[in-house]
Amino acid sequence: MRAVVYDRYGPPDGLRIENLPKPSPAARQVLVKVAATSVNLSDWETLQGSPLYSRIGGLRSPAHRTLGSDIAGWVDAVGPAVTRFRPGDEVYGDNLVLKGGFAEYAIAPESVLARKPAALTFAEASAIPQAGVIAQQGTAGAAAGSRVLINGAGGGSGAFAIQLAKRLGAQVTGVDNASKLDFMWSAGADEVIDYWSRDFTRSGPYDLILDLVAHRSVFAYRRALAPGGRYRCVGGSVPALLRVLTIGAVAGRLTHRRLGVLAVREGPTHFEPVADLCVAGDLVIHIDRAFTLDETPEALAHVGKGRALGKVVVNVN
Repeated sequence: MRAVVYDRYGPPDGLRIENLPKPSPAARQVLVKVAATSVNLSDWETLQGSPLYSRIGGLRSPAHRTLGSDIAGWVDAVGPAVTRFRPGDEVYGDNLVLKGGFAEYAIAPESVLARKPAALTFAEASAIPQAGVIAQQGTAGAAAGSRVLINGAGGGSGAFAIQLAKRLGAQVTGVDNASKLDFMWSAGADEVIDYWSRDFTRSGPYDLILDLVAHRSVFAYRRALAPGGRYRCVGGSVPALLRVLTIGAVAGRLTHRRLGVLAVREGPTHFEPVADLCVAGDLVIHIDRAFTLDETPEALAHVGKGRALGKVVVNVN
């Protein structure tokens, strides 16, 4: 099978196509013939080996030579203990632990997969699991009239988060670079901020901040929160995350605000409700561009360099 592989952390030009043996599933695993894999910021981070937490399991070299966790495709074979799927089933899921989606075939645990809704294309289904779950859990608690700010709102999770917060009746402010302002408007934001020209932590105050690219001081985040407000971050630099977990937790409590890192709960029970909203037409899946398997390096760079408007997909088969 053809697979995109890499042997050391670094830029996308370290990726290459190799012909590898077709893998065989273990007892509770499924072999998926991949139709599409969406690109997440976690793929870019694991390619770069930065932040440091992206090297978990492979401090000096990648633990898995092929990236890509949000997969959609057909069941090709199942392990002897698999009960929920059989060859030919259309499935999708977030294969975050084993990855391998930028290849013609990928091994995934049965537990991370769900049946693909017939109303969604493979590309659309692959765009949902990781980004949709982060957005849904990150905006939980938003309510009618609440003021919500989403930092990094022009990307995959951000586009879902804008829509989910609006469905709950919130007033939503989206923050990203200048090239994404129109996109955030189109996704439903009530206000947009270009982070190069305006410091969002000096606006507000906000009842909820979902930060998808945490890099700022916890005191700046606290300043932007209304009393009783909550700040949640997903991703960002290791120092920023550590500051939120330590100083932020204490400083927030002392001022009746809550600052913390979002512990994302994964799996079909969490991403299928998001897919149901997409099928019903209550959420729009924004796919910016689709690349071929050979163009995977360009797809990763498009996301990693902050150019993607919503999700980016690699079509494999």
